[in-house]
Parts: sequence; C-alpha cells; structure tokens
Amino acid sequence: MAFVTLQNVTYKYPLTKEPALREVNLQVKEGEFVAVIGPNGAGKSTLCYALAGFVPHFFKGEISGSIEVDGKKSDESTLDEWVLNVGLAFQNPFNQISGAKYTVFEEIAFGLENIGVPREEMKARVEEAMSLTGINDLADRSPYSLSGGQQQRVALTSILVMRPKLLVLDEPTSQMDPIGTREVFGVVRKMAEEGMTVVMAEHKVEWIAEFADRVIALKEGRILMEGRPNEVLTSDLLPENGFGISRYTSVAREAKKRGLWKKDFLPVTLDEAAEGFKSR
Repeated sequence: MAFVTLQNVTYKYPLTKEPALREVNLQVKEGEFVAVIGPNGAGKSTLCYALAGFVPHFFKGEISGSIEVDGKKSDESTLDEWVLNVGLAFQNPFNQISGAKYTVFEEIAFGLENIGVPREEMKARVEEAMSLTGINDLADRSPYSLSGGQQQRVALTSILVMRPKLLVLDEPTSQMDPIGTREVFGVVRKMAEEGMTVVMAEHKVEWIAEFADRVIALKEGRILMEGRPNEVLTSDLLPENGFGISRYTSVAREAKKRGLWKKDFLPVTLDEAAEGFKSR
C-alpha cells in the first residue's frame, strides 16, 4: 500500500494562466527515497509545496485531484495538522529561519517548543539531530552569521528534529560543496532506511544515482518518466527535453557511438564510468 498517493493533481497559482502541475499521478512507498528532477519551471518546487500542504492551503490558487499521506487527505486537513506529519525544507534556507531566535540551537528547538515538547526531551532531540547533520559546532552561532550551505544544514536539521513521517526537500544542497552534499545525501539515505519517506527535488544527478531508490522526471508540470535511477538518468528522453544529465553519461554516450564503450549500460557516476572504461 502506498504511503503517499497523488491522483490526477492539477494546480494553478493565483493570477496565472497555465497550471504548474498537470494531472500528476504518483505513489510513494513508506521508507522510499524518491528524487524529482526537471528543468527550471518544470514544477518541482510546486510538487514539494503540494506534498507539504502549502499548495493550496498557503499559496491558494486552483487545485483538483487528491493528495493523500499516511491515509489522510490534504483537502480534509488544516495546514497546522498536516505539518505535524510532513516536513518541508525550502530551497532558500533564509526563508525558513524564524527570525525569533538568537542561536542555531534555539532555532532548531523552535518547532518543538511550539508543540509543547518537554524541555529535557527537546534538548536531547536537538542534540541528536545536530549530530546527525554534523552541525554541533554551530550551536551557539547566530543563524544569520552562517554561510548558505550552513544555513541549509540548519534548515534540514530543523525539519529532522520534528521527526516527520514524510520528509520533503526542495534542492536542499544547492549551496553546498561536494563534501557537504555527500554528507546530506547520506543523512537522507539513513533516514529512509530507518523508515522515513523522502521526496527530494534536486539537480545533482550523480548523487541521486548513488542514493535514491527511484527518480521522477517532471516537464511542464507533467511526469515525463519514472523508474530506477540508472534507467531514468541515462534515458535519451532527458537531453531531448532540456534536462541536465551527468557528464559521465554524456562522455560514455559519445564513446559508445565511436565503439569505445562496450558495456550494456551508460554510467551516471564517476565510479561507474571508471569501471566501464577500465574493463573495455
């Protein structure tokens, strides 16, 4: 049974002519890590907002179809109720900082304060979440003194500390270096393995190939294709439709035309490419 189900979801923002999502049908199993890819304007962020209840409860607009998470329907729940089970990390972490707290530790504890978690439990959960994302050394810093990448880690930690059943991430590593990106993908993978369901919109296809269970390719608000990472990320449909692809896929595709790539698959990651060229 699916943990997340979208049926024929079409959504149009206020004062716009064209829908941002068009007849989206999607099912996600509990504990599955699903990555969403697509060109700019494909509807990735809107899909994240819809899963998190911000569409249409906050952004308003016109919506049809149904969104269900853990047996509950979005249109039958208030946003206050919905966010107790679904956590969203925005693409721009600055939009997620409350502005009400002076330190990172207090910022991460803010959500727990709002739902009345006892003080000692709150402290333990904040420390555990900060250890998980590797930001213990930032505890006493002001959230506004951090780099963009550090702020993204704080935003992610603020969601993880709430222990949502569904974790929705909108390009959570866009301001991180490769080391930080790998660490965050590792944390998200660990959360999925422990039972948390994850939907992540992201451009970094090499990391998606390594860590995600499934990939959804969006174009103009519709699902163009979906499947296992290597199937989707090496498909000819992606470059034909304006998607960014891995440099290793591009090189191997050209090498295959020249008879230099002998494997029956195309690589997405450096390790796959190195193995393929080494064994030809």
